[in-house]
Amino acid sequence: MSDLAVDTSALRKTYRRRGGRSVGVENLDLRVPVGGVHGFLGPNGSGKTTTIRMLLGLIRPDSGTMRIFGEQVPERLPDVIGRVGAIVESPKFFPTFTARRNLELLAGAIGAPRGRVGEVLESTALAERAGDRYATYSLGMKQRLAIAATLLKSPDLLIFDEPTNGLDPGGIREIRETMRRLGDEGRTVLVSSHILAEVEQVADTVSIIGRGRLLAEGRVVDVIGSRSEAGAVKVGVADLAAAEQVLARAGLRVRVDGGLLRVRGVQDPARVTELLAQQGLYVNELSAERVDLERVFLDLTAGEGLDEHSGGRHGRPAGPATNGGDPA
Repeated sequence: MSDLAVDTSALRKTYRRRGGRSVGVENLDLRVPVGGVHGFLGPNGSGKTTTIRMLLGLIRPDSGTMRIFGEQVPERLPDVIGRVGAIVESPKFFPTFTARRNLELLAGAIGAPRGRVGEVLESTALAERAGDRYATYSLGMKQRLAIAATLLKSPDLLIFDEPTNGLDPGGIREIRETMRRLGDEGRTVLVSSHILAEVEQVADTVSIIGRGRLLAEGRVVDVIGSRSEAGAVKVGVADLAAAEQVLARAGLRVRVDGGLLRVRGVQDPARVTELLAQQGLYVNELSAERVDLERVFLDLTAGEGLDEHSGGRHGRPAGPATNGGDPA
């Protein structure tokens, strides 16, 4: 039995667009271990949805190989699809039917035991509201009902594409807790997101991609630890450009990051204040840098032209795509 739930090698997908072709996924080696929550992270337009759609046989790659639980797909997808549940697009339910009735109809359509309906409602914390009409549900409850629907077949692998989009903080917390419970049950949860800080709270392992390429992968603690650096501080000063030049001349690695300077290689923070004060530049903020997944991503993509974040969300590269959808 394979110890990987998902395994891709040299995966590539391009799209036709005006003036030529754009690359959605480039030489992607993705490894998702069996069991737990795996974050598939990157900004909008980085290739996450394209990869998921290829895994599910919705679009075909230009080249490369893909395996789910050791079975090559799409060739052997019919042999393994029963072990997979996925939410890629907004699910459709009857708005005037109750949650329970919607799931009963779906269970009958896919041949799932009727008894599974009560079980999946319990596992997604919807049992108390199972008799309410779908139209009365909040966005978070609707998303949990979608997750419940994927659980009717009792899949080993669950694939969620941006499951917290459009949710308020309460809904995001509910989905996060649901994914964590599923991972703790021994299922494999592959969740794609461009909100790195959110997934950091729930994922055991991660793959970070940018422009369709793998940038980092591994256990969350290891990925963060590999980029942590002693002596990294953030410095606030009125004249950022002048302060940057002063610290660079002193041999420190420094760059403007938002409204602050990010300085690395600092053995003693007092040295920073001393160097700047000697030039009449006075520090108004000095703090040790906390490394998280978002910081790791920004470090990995520095200089590649990827849009930086705004409130934890990353922008989409400009330009429309055609022939099968957006290379998201």
